Order: sequence, then C-alpha cells, then structure tokens
Amino acid sequence: MSEADAFDTPALEAGRLLCAGPVAFALGCASLTQLPGADRSEICFAGRSNVGKSSLVNALLGRNKLARSSSEPGRTRELNYFNLGDGLMWWVDLPGYGYAKVSKQQAKAWQKLTRDYLRGRVNLRRVFLLIDSRRGIMDGDQEMMDLLDQSAVNYQLVMTKADKLKKGEIDRVHAAAQAELKKRPAAHPRIHLTSAEKGLGLAGLRAEIASLV
Repeated sequence: MSEADAFDTPALEAGRLLCAGPVAFALGCASLTQLPGADRSEICFAGRSNVGKSSLVNALLGRNKLARSSSEPGRTRELNYFNLGDGLMWWVDLPGYGYAKVSKQQAKAWQKLTRDYLRGRVNLRRVFLLIDSRRGIMDGDQEMMDLLDQSAVNYQLVMTKADKLKKGEIDRVHAAAQAELKKRPAAHPRIHLTSAEKGLGLAGLRAEIASLV
C-alpha cells in the first residue's frame, strides 16, 4: 500500500490545492527574536545536508526555484519561513545538519538555533525529517531524533530519493526505519517514501501536510 492509499480523495485534493496555491518566501531568521508571530499552524522540514530537501520542497509545491538547491553542504544558514496558502500555514526550512565545509563555531551556532527553535515554538505541528533512502538512518539523524524526542516535538520520517533503489532495497530500508520508530516516543508511525524526480509519494505527503492546517 502506498502512502497515498492512507488518504481518501478529499484529503488528497486538499493537499493538492494547498500546495498548488499561493506560496512565497517570507523571511530568514538567524535568531529567535526574528521569528514571526505564532498565529497559524507551522510545519518544518529538516534533514542532513544534501538529503534532497530543496528538491523535494520545490517538487511538492510545484516550483522550480522556491527552495535553492546546492551541492555545497550547509547552504541554508537560517530558519527560512515560507507563507503557504496566503496565511494558512508557515512552512519552515531548517539548516541542514552534518555540514562538512563550515567552521565548528558556525556549526555550533546553527545547532543552537535549531535546538532552541524546536524546544520553544508552540505552534509547530510537525517536523518532517528527511532521510536519504540510499543510506538509511545515520548518526546525525539519530541525534536529531533524540532532540525531537527530548523536546516532545511530533515528527515524521520522509525517505527521499526512493527511485534510486530497487523494491527489495526499499522494503529493507523501510522496515529498518519502522523498527527504529517503535523506540521513539515523539515519532509519527507513518513513513513517506518519496522521489522529487519521479513524483513518487508526493500526493500522500501533500495530503499529510494539509491535514495539519
């Protein structure tokens, strides 16, 4: 059963309409004092550098350059806020973790910003944690999951680049991730398998997002 099968037709249509509607970059926040008001539901996309986050965001929203893709790890250096549905929802793009080409001081500053944001944002409905399906859950992902569990922030795994694997490999990665989630108190049980390039799993993920408005 695909993730889309978990949603009925009205839910899938609500997701399509939401993500096809107005969306615009609102602001980049380098400190918590710059965060916008908590006046609407908020979702957040997080993941390792080069996990394919920008490509997935662009594919979900049907835009080519809304979120910038780069081969340079750590390009996203702020909490980037997008206004989705003309005031319906805040969509937040977190700095990537596992950065390889920045100073330790800069990495620690980003880590602190992320940690403080996750622990203090009262309107944050869910964090979508992106995992490269070719690599599975790595140490940095485990650390992020630890933080989310400790902060009691609901999160859900999204496996990216699933089109790069054969079905047997996908099944193994999916089963391993599900086994890990059983140990995680703040984790949502459903995992989304996606491909920004092929469109795999996007309809179900859009419906999931729309359910949080």
